[in-house]
Amino acid sequence: MNLSYRFLLVALSFSSLLVAQDLTFEEYNPKSTLVVPGKVINRAKFPFIDVHGHQYQMATQDLEPVITAMDSLNLQVMVNLSGRTGKDLVKALDNANANYPGRFVLFCNINFEGAGAEGWIEEKVAQLRADVKAGAVGLKVYKSLGLRNKDADGNRLAIDDPRLNPIWKTCGELGIPVLIHAGDPKPFWDEFDADNERWLELKTHSRRKRSPTDPAPWEQIILEQHNMFKRHPNTTFIHAHMGWFANDLGKLGTLLDEMPNMNVGIGAIIAELGRQPRFAKAFFEKYQDRILFGKDSWKPEEFPTYFRVLESDDEYFPYHKKYHAFWAMYGLDLSDEVLKKVYYKNALRIVPGIDASKFPE
Repeated sequence: MNLSYRFLLVALSFSSLLVAQDLTFEEYNPKSTLVVPGKVINRAKFPFIDVHGHQYQMATQDLEPVITAMDSLNLQVMVNLSGRTGKDLVKALDNANANYPGRFVLFCNINFEGAGAEGWIEEKVAQLRADVKAGAVGLKVYKSLGLRNKDADGNRLAIDDPRLNPIWKTCGELGIPVLIHAGDPKPFWDEFDADNERWLELKTHSRRKRSPTDPAPWEQIILEQHNMFKRHPNTTFIHAHMGWFANDLGKLGTLLDEMPNMNVGIGAIIAELGRQPRFAKAFFEKYQDRILFGKDSWKPEEFPTYFRVLESDDEYFPYHKKYHAFWAMYGLDLSDEVLKKVYYKNALRIVPGIDASKFPE
């Protein structure tokens, strides 16, 4: 080997080393060398109900690809939280029921902008009743309530604003649940520094970052939601994303004890459960009647992470997107009894309009 060729090899090696040393945290995503038993679970052990589904264009979309994916996952019924209201809701119901009866149920939605204007609440309650009569089986409340919605005077509309009480009361009278997403994860309000566990998510999704008071402190927004739950004990609420307390299951347990009308969905927080398998398993066993399966965004390729965390006893397997969780997952190995409740029994009890004959006893 001549001297010039050796020099070229050394130069290339040194260049590669410099590139490797200049890797950013965003780029660093090593493949684990750990070899342990376990396998990907592509299909749920039992047929399940997804109580946190979104099909935004159901009024006009071809649902066949959705059904094909649902069948592959063992997803028997999707609760489409994006049912909208009025004529849009009716069109969506007609499309779903005409082509795939029993596979979808829809929640209606309310635009809370302008609350407090003359006749506003009477109009919204009347439309809510009409939507339920048309076939809606619940009310989905988006995080815009508490974050972006303004009242008639241009002020931030609090979740527990008493002017909204007739809506929550009407849901209780109609026997429909309210699934509500309030706020976002608390680190979105915290300092954007090396101590923030969501640093990578905020770096890659900068619009999610908020100041400590934008538009109100995180603690205030969450407390407003809990105040509303307590004010309406005859209405059933489903706290989306485990109320952003999946990283503090002790606190979440206290809240469930305080508010028997509150239930929780696991959409978009499976990564929190997968890093605390023993504590999370104990939580699921204790509150097995209050937890519902939900995925949130419709990405069929992400469901296997949920199945594997809930069903298996596998160790140290990857999550499906690094920016959301840069740690590994562990399986909770839930019993069949608990799995059935999370997958479908709790939803059958809480959400009306679902055909129970499609599910095992």
